[in-house]
Amino acid sequence: MPSPNPINLPDGLAARRAALVMLDAVLRKGQTLDSAASAARGLPSADAAHASAIAGETLRRLPDLDELIDSATRQRLPDDSKARMVLRLSLAQKIGLDTPDHAIVATALPLVDGGPRRLVHGVLGTLLRRGLGEVEPPRLPPEVEQRWAAAWGDAVVHAARAAIAQRPPLDLSFASNEVCAAYELGISLAPRHRRLDTAGRIESLPGFGDGSWWVQDLAASLPARLIPATATRVLDLCAAPGGKTMQLAAAGHDVTALDKSKSRLARLADNLARTGLTAKTIVADALNFTPPEPFDAVLLDAPCSSTGTFRRHPEVLYRARPSVIAELTELQTNLLAKAATFVRPGGTIVYAVCSLELQEGEAIVAAFLAANSGFAISPPQPGELPDAVTSSPDGRVRILPGMLTDVGGLDGFFVARLLAPAKRLVAAAK
Repeated sequence: MPSPNPINLPDGLAARRAALVMLDAVLRKGQTLDSAASAARGLPSADAAHASAIAGETLRRLPDLDELIDSATRQRLPDDSKARMVLRLSLAQKIGLDTPDHAIVATALPLVDGGPRRLVHGVLGTLLRRGLGEVEPPRLPPEVEQRWAAAWGDAVVHAARAAIAQRPPLDLSFASNEVCAAYELGISLAPRHRRLDTAGRIESLPGFGDGSWWVQDLAASLPARLIPATATRVLDLCAAPGGKTMQLAAAGHDVTALDKSKSRLARLADNLARTGLTAKTIVADALNFTPPEPFDAVLLDAPCSSTGTFRRHPEVLYRARPSVIAELTELQTNLLAKAATFVRPGGTIVYAVCSLELQEGEAIVAAFLAANSGFAISPPQPGELPDAVTSSPDGRVRILPGMLTDVGGLDGFFVARLLAPAKRLVAAAK
């Protein structure tokens, strides 16, 4: 009978190799962790999941891991060196995944074959013998902490550190209040919502096969909740993968979902088919789109840095550089100006971003209102949002780390509902 490990490689090495490739793809090539997960394609599902867990845990703790490594080397290793990458993922397994020391060393050394094995072995040995000390909430990249402290204060930074160390819960959005009320798992924090502590395989949860629900963070469900019930025709801009489109369709609106990505719209169509909901889909760039007639309401969940999703996607903290944010704010400005031309007089625009950056939220809306004096913020009304979610005095909704921590927290988000003037007074879009 052949050996399951014929060349005597350590168990789990394939998962570590895939994790190493994933880290390189994220940190050096700027890929998302989901995209980088293609490195684990072909591995057994358990190994692929383990590779993603190692890479994710490393990204959650990167500044602290680098400080540990630097404390045990005479000369600082280059950020993109293979030795540093291997040490990062090895220490992350010890701190975040409780991997035994012997397994860490046995799987680390083969990753640097032909490289500085003695260096990696020596640094790991030093740190493991010394002990890594009490595990504190991970620090975020220094530039992110500085930016968020300036915008929101130190308490939010500390809350973000605590949040990134915890696996976020699983939120489900339901097409029917009745089905949601009868669902036996989790707790409900809002109408048509359930929160589960653990997920397992999504496809194995009750109700997946018959399309009763879809996965959607509670914060991501807030923008669609602010579309007025009286709005008949609703345009969902940048709609894919479709969580908000399904919310709008389930609420009884006549929905048009627009996205410039044909493949992402195909995924949206699959989600609609699974849930039995209907919406018209259009492949188009919103900046070049002209509707045959105005809509009662437009939902613009704009492309953004996605820094609010750092709990699930820690790589966003390394991809959202100031230059990237600046490019996105220009796009957001143009999209919001264009959205204003799609809505009828007296209609509604809901602008949203899953970002914790002031420039992508409050600043975009302030600039739009300054350029379009006929528009005004329309504050949320009682019952439209979950009781624990409040708005600013002028009606803007800002979700920050630290909110609802007793039940698992929320992704970061900004939402503002804008009421169009009764007569057409919109500045021309670029």
